[in-house]
Formats: sequence, C-alpha cells, structure tokens
Amino acid sequence: MAAPSRRRNGGGGAVSLWAALLLVAVALRPARAVSEPTTVAFDVRPGGVVHSFSQNVGPGDKYTCVFTYASQGGTNELEAEEEKWQMSLGTSEDHQHLTCTIWRPQGKSYLYFTQFKAEVRGAEIEYGMAYSKAAFERESDVPLKNEEFEVTKTAVSHRPGAFKAELSKLVIVAKATRSEL
Repeated sequence: MAAPSRRRNGGGGAVSLWAALLLVAVALRPARAVSEPTTVAFDVRPGGVVHSFSQNVGPGDKYTCVFTYASQGGTNELEAEEEKWQMSLGTSEDHQHLTCTIWRPQGKSYLYFTQFKAEVRGAEIEYGMAYSKAAFERESDVPLKNEEFEVTKTAVSHRPGAFKAELSKLVIVAKATRSEL
C-alpha cells in the first residue's frame, strides 16, 4: 500500500473539506466503535518560555499526545496572563486509531504563539490540521494557511518564518504504528 503524499487538508475548498471528512470517517469507522474521548483542561501560559502538556490514552497508556509551545502576552489585557485550553483524546474500539484535539474552548486565542508542536507517540499521523480560530458560538474554525505549518508522521508544527503567531486549535488523527497480535 502506497503512503499518501500529503498528510493534511491542502486548501482547495469543499473538495478538500470532503476529503478530510472522509479520511476522518474512514479512520474512525465504525462510528459506534469509538471510545468516549477524555478531555482535560490545562493553562496556556505566556512569557516566551517553552511549555509542554501531555496526556496518555489507550490500553496501558499506549498513545501519548504532547502539546509544546511558547507564547507571548496577547491582544486583550484581561486575557494576557494565561488561557484555559483543553486536550481531548480518544481511540477507536480496536485501539488502532487515535484522535487528539487541542483547542481554546472560547474560540480565538489572544496570545501570540512564537512556536507550537503537537505530537503523537505510538502512532503515525494520517490527518493533521492547525487553526488560527476555533469554532465558538456562530463562528467557524479558521484554518492556518498551508505555508504556516507542517505535518509529519508524528507531529503538526509551526513553520519558522511563515507562522503568523495565531493558534487556537490543533487536530490529529493517527493510526497505531504496529498491530499487536
């Protein structure tokens, strides 16, 4: 089986959206066989220092999702200290697929991110996407431009020099690196 040449939604409007949705649906099928995701709240802190937050999921904590970032104070003085974010992790019933979503539930972040990386351990990424604004109330997700981030087999991360410092959500769908017999 040939590996896909791209690991993310490449723009292109409705066709790319449908392709991404199809990939997610295939990766997590059948729908009734997806474990209830675990959601954990954490603080994203400004100050320019690199911080990390991670969670494990699956039997024996088989998979790990790690969010590493550095950010500076933001555009809203009331929000410039720290922000509440969430990480949700879930696996398919057979534990061969993992989803990791990292986001700010209030939508747009007011922090300026100097770097970010969301990585998975124990799995390879089949789909990864980064957003400058997360859906909130009547607003929709706003994806970063393709040139602002990259998706590898194990991480979704900023592209130095191209990333415009806005981040509010990351989504990863990954498949187990090897089947246990």
